[in-house]
Amino acid sequence: MNNVLLPVSTIWWREIIRFYRQRSRLFSAIVQPFVFWILIGSGLSASFKPAGISEQTGYIEYFYPGIVVLVLLFTAIFATISVVNERREGFLQGVLVAPVARWGIVLGQALGGTILALLQGALLLFLAPLIGIRFGIISLVLTLGVMTLLAFGLTNLGLLIAWRMDSTQGFHAIMNLILIPIWLLSGAFFPSADAPGWLAWSMKLNPLTYGLAALRRSLYFGMTTTIGDMPAWTFSLLIVTLFSILTYLGATLTATAKTY
Repeated sequence: MNNVLLPVSTIWWREIIRFYRQRSRLFSAIVQPFVFWILIGSGLSASFKPAGISEQTGYIEYFYPGIVVLVLLFTAIFATISVVNERREGFLQGVLVAPVARWGIVLGQALGGTILALLQGALLLFLAPLIGIRFGIISLVLTLGVMTLLAFGLTNLGLLIAWRMDSTQGFHAIMNLILIPIWLLSGAFFPSADAPGWLAWSMKLNPLTYGLAALRRSLYFGMTTTIGDMPAWTFSLLIVTLFSILTYLGATLTATAKTY
């Protein structure tokens, strides 16, 4: 058992150390979405009222869970790009020749990115009371649980792509092509009830829609009204869990098939 846990823990701890030595990653992953949230949320709050939310809920409160998800997305991009750099520097080849299963390597990388995403998302979460968003202990625990699942799935999605890429430029292009659209179609800006038919179906087929729905329901746990046109919390959580498992399996299969 120790032969499995030691390499996994070593790889994820290496991700933590690298992040500690690159403070600019924390600044860019937190400040940019926070400013984005304040500017867009404040600008649209006076003119845009999503269908299905109560009169007591402003657009900033509606938009806030989407910004938390955006922080997780940014962290996935920054964390998994290291795979491309490590291949170019030769470190990854050294890891691959070691007597360590590929699934253990991917798991260590995924756990490192998940912890970093959770720490940065939690920092933004604890800033919410400063602008009037309140939540209880149960809401906090549920929200952190959903954030962990989402971070794990998104990090594995990044790894699935990063293991196939040979350049950071190509990685950024693919990630922006995939991640930004799925975030925009997740219900972060508007619920599917306000969208045209084809767009509403695209949102329903988007796994991040269910992740955001589960996060929003967890954050505002106990409210008498729902916020937006969202699936039930249990079903949403099931989809997020399935998404996390499938992306991990996909990243593992990609790493296993990759030869150098």
